[in-house]
Amino acid sequence: MASTACFIIVSRNDIPIYEAEVGSAVKKEEAAHQHQFILHAALDIVQDLAWTTSAMFLKSVDRFNDLVVSVYVTAGHILFMLQIKIAYSLLICISSAVNTSLVGKGSWEFLPGIRDWTCIIIFINITLASILSELFLFSLTAHFIHTRLMLLHDSRNDDGIKSFFQEVHELYIKILLNPLYLPGSRVTSSHFDTKVRALARKYL
Repeated sequence: MASTACFIIVSRNDIPIYEAEVGSAVKKEEAAHQHQFILHAALDIVQDLAWTTSAMFLKSVDRFNDLVVSVYVTAGHILFMLQIKIAYSLLICISSAVNTSLVGKGSWEFLPGIRDWTCIIIFINITLASILSELFLFSLTAHFIHTRLMLLHDSRNDDGIKSFFQEVHELYIKILLNPLYLPGSRVTSSHFDTKVRALARKYL
């Protein structure tokens, strides 16, 4: 495990919503403040790099003495959610166009079952939209797109750090899917904190 490791999750407004000193070194208040300052100073670099690559794991983006800042951005998953919304709109338009075209030509009798098929598409996609709304996925597109997972560390284990980020990301998604959690607010779950620290011991 890295002797020094400070992990934070930063919201789209550059506000830390979760912080944890996860290294094995003795924790001092002065050092904790310094770690937060170093991580905050790296945010501008992260913002620029995030738009130049499709990679989620940005490895080492900044350095302070023997400490390195590694970052994991979550933008790729937001693109997937936007594709769901676009597909929903396109399917509705296609279904409506087919319905209008065929009715106008009076050709339904020559294509049995098409009317039911288009109605099913519309129904399925309206239902899908309702489910996504209930899961707050539309809200997530506003809050999740610039969320960054940042780790200040003195280790050189890129594979372990990447695995740590990926598994914490999965934990964070579960937090976001909780209807009682407001996206962008502080993560106060003791279960989440325990899991993050366990992953740090495993990978860092």
